[in-house]
Amino acid sequence: MNYFKQYLLKCTAILVVVFVYVYSIQALFHCDQVQYTLVPVAGWQDLGTAFMEHKDLYINNIDCYLYFVLINCGANVDLLETLQPEEDSVFFICDTHRPADVVNVYNDTQIKLLIKQDDDLGVPSYDDIFRDDEEDEEGDGDDSGNESDGSAEPSGKRRRYDEARFHIHIQSLYLFYFQAALVMFELAWVMSKDTKDMLWWSVIGVTDQWIHDKIPHMKYVTDIATLQRHVSRHNHRNEDEENSLSIDCMRITFEYDLRLVLYQHWSLYESICNSCYTSCSFKLWSINGQKKLQEFLADMGLPLKQVRQKFNSMDMTIKENLREVIEESANKFSMKDIRVQTFAVHFGFKNRFLASDVVHAAAALLENVEKDETPTDNFIKALDCLSRSNLERLHLGIDLAKKKLKAIQQTVASCICTNLILSQGPFLYCHLLEGTPDVKLFSKPLALTLLCKYLLKTFVCSTRNKRCKILPLIMAAPLDVEKGTVIVLGIPPESETSDKKNFFGRAFEKAAESTSSRTLHDHFDTSVIELKMEDRGKFLDALITLLS
Repeated sequence: MNYFKQYLLKCTAILVVVFVYVYSIQALFHCDQVQYTLVPVAGWQDLGTAFMEHKDLYINNIDCYLYFVLINCGANVDLLETLQPEEDSVFFICDTHRPADVVNVYNDTQIKLLIKQDDDLGVPSYDDIFRDDEEDEEGDGDDSGNESDGSAEPSGKRRRYDEARFHIHIQSLYLFYFQAALVMFELAWVMSKDTKDMLWWSVIGVTDQWIHDKIPHMKYVTDIATLQRHVSRHNHRNEDEENSLSIDCMRITFEYDLRLVLYQHWSLYESICNSCYTSCSFKLWSINGQKKLQEFLADMGLPLKQVRQKFNSMDMTIKENLREVIEESANKFSMKDIRVQTFAVHFGFKNRFLASDVVHAAAALLENVEKDETPTDNFIKALDCLSRSNLERLHLGIDLAKKKLKAIQQTVASCICTNLILSQGPFLYCHLLEGTPDVKLFSKPLALTLLCKYLLKTFVCSTRNKRCKILPLIMAAPLDVEKGTVIVLGIPPESETSDKKNFFGRAFEKAAESTSSRTLHDHFDTSVIELKMEDRGKFLDALITLLS
């Protein structure tokens, strides 16, 4: 971090980002009047193209340093081999994806990983990977004599290098995520440049990883506790009357709120029906589940007219103790975790948003398929909704999120009722057919991830097969009908206590190699790939063999 702080003040930077963490780094650059170029990228091809385009703009400028800041991408591949940069180029990488490549970890000249000191990357020591010893020289002397130049590594070192990479894949073969959002905020904190806005963006980043099932619940609770200390510190600054802010100020509060998605911007009934937690608890895809929901509403004693209208229009007397009433009734229906630790932001006295509200809104704007706009346009709109000065964009995102959540619940109910989830032995498999309502929406990774998560939770609640309850899920959805491609995503088994480790990235690579399947591994999340429809059969057969 100190190295990054040193060069932050000097350089013209290329900022390559994926989703929400950009605002924090932008604020740091603005503090020191650092010029930069912001380039949103969606995958490795975009990253390579953006790097080549912008490298030439600065390479002839003697007074300009070639520094690149990569956020949420770049850690899990050999970046120097992938991009082939100039020797004076330096990359600062703040990436949640794991495992980190050994070259990135031990390259101390061009690659700077922004991590905490206590982060365990699970990488063998440098000497174990790159040492040259007499045994290697004797054992590999014949081979080294055939080398035409000195650029090739001795085979003993090469062997240890490959073994180290394999060791990392075994230790964290599955993806493990650390909190890039927290790292970015704590970087600003160390530099004494943290603000409430930065803190709120960090809260959104942590909440985003929990909502999209990238971290286990206990990790989320731990990170929330860390953020709560920062929130208390910032709130304490403004307790003095002399430093009190105006009525349109920003205020962050820690709360135990309901696990009902967007309920403050929806009707309570719609929120209950479209929230994964309550939908699975009641089994709302069945007739008995609908009856159970009616019993729940009756137990709360809330009039149906009030429950079905917008939350803002409900009687104040009902809203005042609504959370306590819902929690009391939820306990009777075995929903003991109906409330969860979270944060809310208040803009003056009128606007209040939970962190989950902003996550859903930003994700919906980022993957909006209603208009034929470029991914960059959608990215800028998603970025705008994080600004307190653009609440109209945030409300638009919330409206899009409602449509997406409705589509997800309808698709989940359809898959369960028509038995589209099949057991393939070591994993469950579901394929959305062309012509399925809202299928275009699920050609996007975040929407498909949320659908997979909801579908697996629902299947675990509905099946009586104990073995199927502990299986991961692979899901395929149409991507491009003309090209005949599908998007394939794998998620780990459903569990509240697991580390959310995902082994499908490596498994997809092996299955594609062994069958010569036409795949594209372009996403930063390796558990998401593109596959030719004609190769789906042999690809799945190879996966079954590989994972059995």
